[in-house]
Amino acid sequence: MAYLLGVDTGGTYTDAVILDEAADAVVASAKALTSRPDLALGVGQAIDAALAEAAVDPAAIAMVSLSTTLATNALVEGQGGRIALVAIGFDEGDLGRAGLADAMRGDPVIRLAGGHNHAGGQVAALDLALLAQEIAALDEGITGCAVAAAFATRNPAHEIAARDLIRAATGKPVSCSHDLSRALGGPKRALTAVLNARLIGMIDRLITACEGHLEKRGIIARLMVVRGDGALVSAGVAREKPIETILSGPAASIAGASWLSGETDALVSDIGGTTTDICLLRDGRPKIDPQGARVGPYRTMVEAVAMRTWGLGGDSEVHVKEGLEGGLFLGPRRLMPISLAAVQFPELIHATLDRALGQDIPAPDGGLFVIPLWDQLPAGLDKREALVAERLADGPLRLGHAVQSRMENPALGRLIARGLVLLAGVTPSDASHVLGLVAAWDSEAAEKALTLFARRRTGAGERIAPDAATLARRIIDQLTAQTVDCLLQAGFAEDDRDWPDPVGLARHPLAMAGLDHHSGVMRVQMSLGVPVVGLGASAATYYGAVGARLGTRMVLPAHGGVANAIGAVVGQVRMQATGTVTSAGEGAYAVHLDGGPKVFADRDEALSVLETQLRAAAEGAVRASGVEEIRISVSREISEIEVENSTMFIEATLRVEASGRPRIADDAM
Repeated sequence: MAYLLGVDTGGTYTDAVILDEAADAVVASAKALTSRPDLALGVGQAIDAALAEAAVDPAAIAMVSLSTTLATNALVEGQGGRIALVAIGFDEGDLGRAGLADAMRGDPVIRLAGGHNHAGGQVAALDLALLAQEIAALDEGITGCAVAAAFATRNPAHEIAARDLIRAATGKPVSCSHDLSRALGGPKRALTAVLNARLIGMIDRLITACEGHLEKRGIIARLMVVRGDGALVSAGVAREKPIETILSGPAASIAGASWLSGETDALVSDIGGTTTDICLLRDGRPKIDPQGARVGPYRTMVEAVAMRTWGLGGDSEVHVKEGLEGGLFLGPRRLMPISLAAVQFPELIHATLDRALGQDIPAPDGGLFVIPLWDQLPAGLDKREALVAERLADGPLRLGHAVQSRMENPALGRLIARGLVLLAGVTPSDASHVLGLVAAWDSEAAEKALTLFARRRTGAGERIAPDAATLARRIIDQLTAQTVDCLLQAGFAEDDRDWPDPVGLARHPLAMAGLDHHSGVMRVQMSLGVPVVGLGASAATYYGAVGARLGTRMVLPAHGGVANAIGAVVGQVRMQATGTVTSAGEGAYAVHLDGGPKVFADRDEALSVLETQLRAAAEGAVRASGVEEIRISVSREISEIEVENSTMFIEATLRVEASGRPRIADDAM
């Protein structure tokens, strides 16, 4: 009998689920806390617990598939490794487009002459000697490089040359823009390469952690990873192109939602610790975003499900609004909940909270704690970063002790952005513990933290809440309100009618009146027209009130808390290869190949040569991922115009897709 093991690593939990392939049934599921910096601990605990519950021989596991929200969370929170961008043939204006400057976050940019034109011809020679000097001057804190050249999709020669030089000189990973997208749009391709380079170390650590534990338990099955469009790819591909795993967790959750609920038309809302991800399910399939995945402020060239992501989750930071009333808002930053921090560091958390509660004046640092996520002090820190890190050498500290001047606040921010430290503070998860909705962690610590938080003052000088329970209810109500807002935005954006400004409409007084079922001289009613499938460990806790507010059916399927892990193993391998043929003059057709353009005198011959190469590339990629029964589909978009009663060829784009289920390991049968 063959079993499938799905693993999903999120910001807070790592889930594992075992499916009986023949019975199409969940045999066991388990959760463990995602462990940092050593992801192997959480991955191992979740897998071991699922195997124990299922009483399954590890050798009977026929396939393992991994999904994750780590890449998505990192981009939403502005985290990732320090990188350098090698920009070839771009001017300063190009580097300011597509959000590229913001994405660099002050990391070094090496700008060189070179690149190609739209026909694939070289514009200027690439100075490799100068590149070698610039690379040698980079500091040791750089974890990898991104390389982007003008019109590299028409001729990638300069990107390939730069990549080979950097790898030989540094041994560090290099992300080339032409490997990630075949579309035009240099700055956007460069952005995608930058984000990919930032994520390589993080995803590599996760895959290594998973592979290591599988080997330890004697599981020899192939490891697959869920891509952002829901397809499965090999672990090797995911290591090279971690950007393709953004929205991996949400894509897996969509597949899991359809499998678990049987719903074919619904809004799927997945609440995690860091984000809320919403996608429209139509005819049982998610929509693919034609413009490329958007996560946080970044629009990438990665093909992914049309998922809308907000920085709102069970572990979102609680803020007090400025003004007389002192309202609350949540996110987008994730904190470690105080109730969880107290489980890991009980003496520090309780003693610190007790001292703060013994004082009448609210703590200036808001009761936040700084938790280091390293085994040893990281390299490549500047003077102030190193000072903060040295204070944390012996473990977590209260924020006011870790950062002792305003000049050090930016340094702490940079450590957080690099994923080296994590803040702990009050979150909706703590509010749920105070109200008795959950009891997974330390409820006493949550009560103390919310009591301290409630002492903060509004602009009118009043306490924001009289006690911890009142504050907890307000936090949960705010989570409901912001979730409703997210679903309304998604509803207006995905509706068949082309509504302008979905964000404004979701917050419009008429929308609020409609949800309130206002009835006076005017009667206003509004609701979602499709059900909502609520997923995530905390969906059952929070989403009942969301469905009631939106006037729609809220579907909370069994095993919805591990839908991502289920979706990870019910998908298919799917690989695409895309290429172009352009006009090289009258009666000349240029096929843009990896080795540069090749010109043919016959249009059909050019198209045939390109299709043959793309078929080989796509089929080879899925075979490498263990697919034996391969389905091939080919699409052609040919642009031609009529000029003086004759047809003029402009351009053709070919896309070949190969797909199939990965072969189940023979040893498990």
